[in-house]
Amino acid sequence: MANSTTLNVFYLRAFADSMRFKGLVFVLFLAIYLLTLQGNVAIIILTKMDHRLHTPMYFLLRNLSFLDICYTSTTLPQMLVNVLIDNSAISLPACIIQLYVFLSLAASESALLATMAYDRYVAICNPLRYSVIMNKDVCLHMVSGTWVIGGIYGAIHTANTFRLPFCGPRVLNHYFCDIPPLLKISCIDTFPNEVTVIIVGGFLMLGCFLLICGSYVHILFSVFNIPKGRGRSKPFSTCISHLIVVLLFYGSGSFMYMRPKSNLLADKEWLLSLFYTCITPLLNPIIYSLRNKDIQAAFAKLVK
Repeated sequence: MANSTTLNVFYLRAFADSMRFKGLVFVLFLAIYLLTLQGNVAIIILTKMDHRLHTPMYFLLRNLSFLDICYTSTTLPQMLVNVLIDNSAISLPACIIQLYVFLSLAASESALLATMAYDRYVAICNPLRYSVIMNKDVCLHMVSGTWVIGGIYGAIHTANTFRLPFCGPRVLNHYFCDIPPLLKISCIDTFPNEVTVIIVGGFLMLGCFLLICGSYVHILFSVFNIPKGRGRSKPFSTCISHLIVVLLFYGSGSFMYMRPKSNLLADKEWLLSLFYTCITPLLNPIIYSLRNKDIQAAFAKLVK
């Protein structure tokens, strides 16, 4: 019975060396989680309540905020519980679900960022046909497509990972079930899995990233054709926030999954995950709000 129980449990031990500071760790990540929820919920409420923000750009931004809420809620609550009660165990079904949901949401966010770049391209390079090209049905289909892409991506990697046999005490040097730590405790060679991660993940991320780059190349050429003055500032201000979010998300994600193996951070790889699972969703609403006069005006109107 004990062996059977062990085979159905994983142990998340990322914070095992920090238990003497568990109060500080708990308060820090609880604050990050609550601020992330507050910021993204505020974006959703503001863009929903103010009729001036009922445009494709803010519809996509609202979906990004919803994705970030789900994305963070997949990992942080489990981590907070583990730190608070000093219990790092997670069942096999819970681990499978967590990995699938996390990967699906990450892939959906990647596709959504590409969709947002295309929206900015149409708005700036083809403004007269913007309302026709980016109509309500098109926006709904685009957002639905990002969720479908995410679901397929998550299913491929989850099935490919959990078909492996796992050895030993099943200790993961991480704070949630992710592909790299799961591959490390496999009993067999994981090279085919690693190749699948690079090919499938690279195809998705590279495809979305090329679409984003192509959109912004056209935007730059279009903006440079505008006479110098105020006409240039607004297109740049609406794009710079999105570019910062793209760099944060793709930079941290690709460094975690696409970089070659290294012993330098072998025991601290989970620290890299904190950036795109905690910091990026926390910063997204701040980045969009600081440079967006429409959201600032909607917030001021709501407060009054």
